[in-house]
Amino acid sequence: MIAHRSEWPELPLEEWEDTYHTLHLWTQIVGKIRLGLAPLQNHWWNAALYVNTRGLTTSPIPYQDGAFEIEFNFIDHRLELRMSNGVDRALPLAPKSVATFYRELFAMLRGAGITAPRSSAKRNHHQRGIFSRVQQPGMVAWQRGG
Repeated sequence: MIAHRSEWPELPLEEWEDTYHTLHLWTQIVGKIRLGLAPLQNHWWNAALYVNTRGLTTSPIPYQDGAFEIEFNFIDHRLELRMSNGVDRALPLAPKSVATFYRELFAMLRGAGITAPRSSAKRNHHQRGIFSRVQQPGMVAWQRGG
């Protein structure tokens, strides 16, 4: 028999609000990459991130003669890049500004030979004046059963 928790853990917004906003911006940046490179689908389904067993994923994005995927791995606290040619790269999901996340992500993509659209994500976040929030460690994690 599988034991089920009957209650959700407490999650007071004021304790993790900066992390919430930062993660929202980070997912928008990754979503803009998906939007710019994935084939257009009805209802903008090509821009969505999907929930998986470790966090959120772009699912495979066709690129040149292969594909790649970007995953927010909330179990291991990493942003992972996996390519169909076997190349795997990762960045730690650690406290950093949105601008630093942006620079590290695009450097990782360039290092893997991926040219992704840059201007719209960066321009939108600079215009909103919120390119400096930080993510607090350990605030975004899947609950593990005991």
